[in-house]
Amino acid sequence: MTITREVDQSDDATLIQESLREPEIFAALFDRHAPLLHRYAVRRLGPDAAEDVVSDTFLAAFKHRDRYDRSRPDARPWLYGIASNVIGKRKRTELSLYQAYVRSGVHPGVPPVEDEVNTLAVNRPLAAALLELKRGDRDVLLLVAWAELTYEEVANALGIPVGTVRSRLNRARTKIRETLGDK
Repeated sequence: MTITREVDQSDDATLIQESLREPEIFAALFDRHAPLLHRYAVRRLGPDAAEDVVSDTFLAAFKHRDRYDRSRPDARPWLYGIASNVIGKRKRTELSLYQAYVRSGVHPGVPPVEDEVNTLAVNRPLAAALLELKRGDRDVLLLVAWAELTYEEVANALGIPVGTVRSRLNRARTKIRETLGDK
């Protein structure tokens, strides 16, 4: 019971370090971050692909945990970066989801009670605008808007400079405004 309490109170870097000796400790990182990553993946790819994205993300994280920068106590940016790469490999699925939004105005497979998720689902023009963004711009925008990462965290997640995050976010917001007709 003491071990569980220590794991619960440990920062992510400590958990990752400890998991090198005791791999089962990595499960605490999964328990801590999987629900938010799942929600993000549902928004990006729909519920059918979200489970696979989360599984693939944590499998990659586990395999490469020895490379984690332990000076970063919060692994969220690292995990979202991996998830963004996994999602990027499913570009066709993401684009199909946005096309379905545009056609129907309904997020496929997500119950209407999840208002935050369905904010996009009822906004066809926004879905169309997201569809038009370059992948890098869309990743930055959605990591800021949906994952609620800071510019620095997004930079860390995607392995790009903060200045690139700012320029991509600015470009994405400008494109969204133009597409929505709010110039």
